[in-house]
Amino acid sequence: MIKIEDLTKSYGDLTALDSLSLDIPEGEFFAFLGPNGAGKTTTIKLLTGLLRPTRGTAYICGHNIEREYIKAKSLISYIPDFPFLYDKLTGREFLDFVVQLYPGHGAPEQAALRDELLHQFGLEAQQHHLIENYSHGMRQKVVFAAALLHKPRVMIIDEPMVGLDPYSARIVKDILKTRAKEGVTIFLSTHTLDVAEELADRIGIVDKGKLIAMGTVAELSESAGIKGKLEDVFLRLTQEDIE
Repeated sequence: MIKIEDLTKSYGDLTALDSLSLDIPEGEFFAFLGPNGAGKTTTIKLLTGLLRPTRGTAYICGHNIEREYIKAKSLISYIPDFPFLYDKLTGREFLDFVVQLYPGHGAPEQAALRDELLHQFGLEAQQHHLIENYSHGMRQKVVFAAALLHKPRVMIIDEPMVGLDPYSARIVKDILKTRAKEGVTIFLSTHTLDVAEELADRIGIVDKGKLIAMGTVAELSESAGIKGKLEDVFLRLTQEDIE
């Protein structure tokens, strides 16, 4: 569902991402971890077509993100770490606007899905209020609902829990786990290691633009030579890379 071959992005003498290759199958929950400036956001922008690579290729469901970008983008949802919304729309109006961006808009099942998502994310009572009056957490939930409206096959998510209270975070986790079981591939970048440890099937760790480790938590623990939580493994691997 996501295939990355030798993906590289340079800015002059700075190489933000260096020869990244990944193969993420259908229905996998993949967490992408790394220190600040490691190349996570660059990777996400390359996967979503927001940046052009210096070298290499990224495929979404077999479609080259550069040459078949319309088809590729129609199959993905991107949830950034900071939600960008239209403040003068209500939550419901924003979701209706998003529906109209995709083919087949106006179908009864899309309206039903919109109402279901409003209910799931606890937004029913505020759906007719202007977004400018929403808290950061409510904005984040609107973004999640919008990302699910067209039933994406791939979800690319950057720091999903920012601004969410524990109850809302639990809702988001449950929805993401359900979508993965239904065959949606999830690419998650986060600094919240507990979230990655709880949700991810596999984890990739990147530092200074290079992939330094990949596998299950157990495999990463073995690679690091320690037993413990993902936090301990992450710190050991990235510290060794620094040294």
